[in-house]
Amino acid sequence: MIPPIASRFVAGESAARALDHARRMNDDGVAVILNLLGEHYAERAPADEDAAAYVRLVEDIASTGIDACVSVKPSQIGLDAGDHVFEENYRRIAEAADERGVFLWCDMEDHETTDVTLDAFEELAREFDGGMGLCVQANLKRTPDDLERLADVPGKLRLVKGAYDEPAAVAHTQKSAVNEAYKELLAYLFREYDGGIAVGSHDPEMIAYARDLGAEYDRDYEVQMLMGVREDAQRDLAADGVEVWQYAPYGDNWVSYFYRRVRERKENALFALRAVVGV
Repeated sequence: MIPPIASRFVAGESAARALDHARRMNDDGVAVILNLLGEHYAERAPADEDAAAYVRLVEDIASTGIDACVSVKPSQIGLDAGDHVFEENYRRIAEAADERGVFLWCDMEDHETTDVTLDAFEELAREFDGGMGLCVQANLKRTPDDLERLADVPGKLRLVKGAYDEPAAVAHTQKSAVNEAYKELLAYLFREYDGGIAVGSHDPEMIAYARDLGAEYDRDYEVQMLMGVREDAQRDLAADGVEVWQYAPYGDNWVSYFYRRVRERKENALFALRAVVGV
C-alpha cells in the first residue's frame, strides 16, 4: 500500500487504482495521462512486460470510456536493451492505441536518447496519422531545430522546461535562459506547428503566456501538470474552460518517484513534512 504521504503524487500501485483516480479527476473536469512507473531496464524481459501492461491499460481505458490516455518512457520499454527493442515495443503499444482510439504520448528522457526517440515517433506518427504525441524540452539547445523537423508531423507536441541535469554544451543551464527559450518555443508552436499544442508547465507565467498566444493565433491548446502539484490550479483552469490533463503515474516503483517530487519543490517538501508531523 502506498502511504498517504506519497499518494498525493502517485495514483496507486495497480492499473485499477489509477483508473479510479482518473474517474475522480474527470468529475472535476480534468483528463488524465497515465504512466506506469519504471525506467532504464537493461534487459528485454522487463521492458516487454511493461509494454504488455501498457497494452492492457489501453484496452482498459477504451472499455471504460474514461477520459484518459497513456504516456510511455523509451528506457522503460526497451531503449537501454537496444534501439530495436524500444522500437518494437513502442510500435506494439501504438498499434493497440490506434486500434482502440486511445491517445499515446512518448516522454523525452536525457539528451543522449533524443535522436532515436524522435525517429521512432516521427515514423509512427506519420504512419498512424495522429493519435500520438511527443514531449520536447525547452532547455535543450537543439529543440528549435527539432520543432522545425516536426512542424508537419501529425499529432501533438508537449513542451516542457526539462527535468534532466544536462551539460552546458547541449542545454541552457540558467533558469532565466530556460524560461526565455520556453517562451520562444511556445510562440513558435502556436505560429507554425500544424498539430496539437500541450503546455507542460506549472509556471503561472507560462500558462498565462499560452492563453495570450491562443487568443492571438486563435489556436486551441491544453495544459498538462503533474498529479499532486498545483491541483487547485488544475481544477480552476478546467472550470475556466481550459483543457487540462493531469500526468498521473502509478505502479510498484513509486518510492524513487515520490522522493524526486519532494526534492524538486519547496512546497512539496513542506507538504511531506506536515504529513510526517501530523499538522
